[in-house]
Amino acid sequence: MDFREVRFARAMEFTINEINNRTDLLPGITLGYQIHDSCSTVPMAIKVAFQLANGLEPVFNYTNSCSKSADAAVTAVIGDSASTQSISIARVLGLFGIPQVSHYATCACLSDKHQYPAFFRTIPSDQHQAAALARMVKHFGWTWIGAVRSDTDYGNYGMASFLKAAQAEGICVEYSEAYYRTQPRNKLERVANVIRRSTARVIVAFMASGDMRLLLEELSRQPPPPLQWIGSETWITDPDFLRYNMCAGAIGFGVPRSVIPGLREFLLDITPAKALQSPLLTEFWESSFNCYLKGRTDNKEGARECDGSEDIHTLQNPYLDTSQLRITNMVYKATYAIAHAIHRLICNDTQCNKNIKFSPWQIFDQLKKVNFTTRNGFQVSFDSNGDPPAVYELINWQYKKDGALDFITVGQYDSFRPRGQEFRMSRNISWVGGQKEVQYNKYSKKY
Repeated sequence: MDFREVRFARAMEFTINEINNRTDLLPGITLGYQIHDSCSTVPMAIKVAFQLANGLEPVFNYTNSCSKSADAAVTAVIGDSASTQSISIARVLGLFGIPQVSHYATCACLSDKHQYPAFFRTIPSDQHQAAALARMVKHFGWTWIGAVRSDTDYGNYGMASFLKAAQAEGICVEYSEAYYRTQPRNKLERVANVIRRSTARVIVAFMASGDMRLLLEELSRQPPPPLQWIGSETWITDPDFLRYNMCAGAIGFGVPRSVIPGLREFLLDITPAKALQSPLLTEFWESSFNCYLKGRTDNKEGARECDGSEDIHTLQNPYLDTSQLRITNMVYKATYAIAHAIHRLICNDTQCNKNIKFSPWQIFDQLKKVNFTTRNGFQVSFDSNGDPPAVYELINWQYKKDGALDFITVGQYDSFRPRGQEFRMSRNISWVGGQKEVQYNKYSKKY
């Protein structure tokens, strides 16, 4: 079970509860929700999308009335985390005019309003990240690099954007390899060997966490010479990767970290009784403590029964990691964006009209106009492509005094600053090998 994704889902629940308790936003209105698992697969994502468009029912709505069908459909959808699943969902929801706001799908392709007319996101497009990565490589004087990507929409589109930007910056690329976690092991081994044998000591990895983890595991079997890793958003801020010391000194971009008051207490507020009320929380509890809850009829053979000694405060997994709240904040912003869009439709300054009927298309129109600041101080708005302003923190993996790696924010990148002034450094970078000075690649392109 992906405990980080459970945190994202629970963050949406928390935000909806927070909105429902406010008197200045949708006063007197109670928002509801359902949570579906796309299982990180396209078929399941499409199935869920049709269920949502059909009014949350598991069977198809055969009504001939467009108005009845519109009434049955959900108002808006948050998700998916992955670009490939988000693309599949967007193609379906776009047909019905149901707005979709993703918190983590970064593929630049999703900015195409001809293909994905109802798609929005609170995380910047990879078009900005790719350009930022290329300018960073140029900024630090690296001209001879390697590149590896996930063989997915996220990786392929992101790397294509990066290579185009890198070429414009005069950067030479020794190799560009792709891998996806379900491909044969010999493909993974081949990619790892290309990295080991290359002359480039700087490597840009535009990879999803699952693919990157397998690559690092493979490289660990026969470590290459020290490499300066440059990472994309999905893995460069993932705490699970800090155990890979070979990536010490890695740098990359992440959306700004945040604090969401009250979220941690909400995440901790789970008991066995509450867990039994939700399939998601039931699976979470049983996966976390390796036991089955009392009252379950489909218990796994050989599993022990939860005896009440389980304490959620003792869990050491990503669900309770509230130290950064980068992507979690994107969920928070996405949920609030939809609430503000609804508020604009049915409320005036002091009260809301519960009897006003509206279609998803109207929410879509209002989402294009939202412009507000969240309670924790983050601005939310969308451009004509449904994208937010692009601001990143520059993250560096540095050793702490206790010898463990940690994420350190060493600068900021703002795409709206004048060209050449996008970077603003705030502290020193620790490079590969613990060097305090940037290590220039000594190799030149071979003809």
